[in-house]
Amino acid sequence: MNRLLQRLPEQMRVVVLTALYGISGGLVATAFMLSVNGVFQALWSRITAHGPFFFVLSSFVVVMSTSLLSGLLLARVCPQAAGSGIPQLKVAYWKELGVVPFRAIAVKFIGGVLAIGGGSSVGREGPSVFIAGGMASALAGGLGIERRRRRHASASGAAAGLAAAFNTPLAAISFVLEELLGDLNSRLLGSVVLASVMGAFIVYALIGQQPSFVMPSVDSPTWDLYLVVPLAAALAALAGVLFQRGALHLRQRTRTWTRLPAWMHPACGGLITWFIGCTVYLLVGRLGVFGLGYEDLSRALTEGLGWKIAALLAVAKLAASVASYGTGGCGGIFSPTLFIGAMCGFFVGDVAGHWIPLTSADRLILAATGMSACFGGVVRAPFTAILMIFEMTHQFGMVPALMLGTLISQTVARLAGRVNFYDALLQQDGHDLHKINPPRDISGWRRLPVGSLAQTKPVVLTSLQPDYLREALQRHPYRSFPVILQNVVRGVVTREGIQHALIRGVEPALETAVLCRADQTLAEVETRLIESPAGLFLITQREHGPVTGLFTLHDLLRAQVALLD
Repeated sequence: MNRLLQRLPEQMRVVVLTALYGISGGLVATAFMLSVNGVFQALWSRITAHGPFFFVLSSFVVVMSTSLLSGLLLARVCPQAAGSGIPQLKVAYWKELGVVPFRAIAVKFIGGVLAIGGGSSVGREGPSVFIAGGMASALAGGLGIERRRRRHASASGAAAGLAAAFNTPLAAISFVLEELLGDLNSRLLGSVVLASVMGAFIVYALIGQQPSFVMPSVDSPTWDLYLVVPLAAALAALAGVLFQRGALHLRQRTRTWTRLPAWMHPACGGLITWFIGCTVYLLVGRLGVFGLGYEDLSRALTEGLGWKIAALLAVAKLAASVASYGTGGCGGIFSPTLFIGAMCGFFVGDVAGHWIPLTSADRLILAATGMSACFGGVVRAPFTAILMIFEMTHQFGMVPALMLGTLISQTVARLAGRVNFYDALLQQDGHDLHKINPPRDISGWRRLPVGSLAQTKPVVLTSLQPDYLREALQRHPYRSFPVILQNVVRGVVTREGIQHALIRGVEPALETAVLCRADQTLAEVETRLIESPAGLFLITQREHGPVTGLFTLHDLLRAQVALLD
């Protein structure tokens, strides 16, 4: 296959490869969607077919068993597969040149089906993006594409996966450009568009145009609607802020649970979700706290919803989603934020309807505005938030309200914090995504100062005590660490060296640290870096000055790949 591809002209080869990446991403995302829906329907349709006592008992067994199985899989096989998957794909794209281990893909697929199908309050869209991007990257490796060219595959596969997961190809394009690549003018725009179209074709061919949830046609909204839109958008955005802060706080606290094995952490979230979900079901007969919640959302959009039930569902889904995600569950945040935002819109619409003459169409638009505002406030991807709801509903009358609501939600979210949910997760995990934009010619490249490519927030070890070293290994995924004791550079220690030293109960051996000034050019330090035992430089602003950055051989490789791109 690789020989056939090499015979094609360069431009034709890129088109063929992109189409293959889109097909593979669309297929695996569709398989994931069908698996999740099939498991959920098979389990929960039987649970709800009997009386309250049977529901309480059987739902407990289902939620706890699937949470424990998912936790075992994540903790023992691939811990990197926990969570949404989108932050992990960003790390793979920017730090690993788009390479995703196949083990992480398989564990994310199985763990996601168990967790979401079993009732955990998380979504399937984030895992779909990770699985599809990873599968496209694996396909590129199978076709013989060199490692430094895998970014194209992972970005294309991610677009196809989201297009297939939501039936929203335009939103998939904008999400990949806004969130994964961080550049609406990316050179990969054409590939992302083609892959997204292929992903949409795959899902249309296999299951047809089945929307995630059903929404009736919306007539022309009244002008009174726009008096209420800011309230619905602000409330939904605040709910998104609460979700982000709550999930991040619980996720950080979970890491300190030393008395409880890591594989049991998702079960704690499952237990909380079960209690909340059972309470809501017994009170109002709604199942939306468990799993995606799209059936309840479709029912609310079709039949309407009073403010009391809307408030109950919003608070319950928010608490359950924080518990499920914060304890290490395997799933995303799209579905929970859309559900919570819609309930906020219904709440505001019903309450405001006592004083303002809102039509049923107005209340539907408020629900859609809440979805866009809550999702957009968490992810900080305004174009995606608008396009996603518009593509799901195909209602042009909603667009002005969606735009106004998104503007308000972005304002509220940015006042509450500087970074979106995904970047906050990466910061919590110790990742600093240093995005490099090198010059266009080789001479300008070689004149670049090292400081412009260095990581300005290096993780350094300030102690060699065993407990401190164990915590550093757990919190940071790096292969080498500079050691600075009492403000003096002692050397560099490798991850493997720390692990061996902890096993033997001795201090780790230190390698010589190589220092360079931030104003030295790549031409001056390239050879020294390659020959460095640890493959890294410590950056100082002046001779014998304090360490201000870190530059590794991997940073050099990523910068060279960016130049070639």
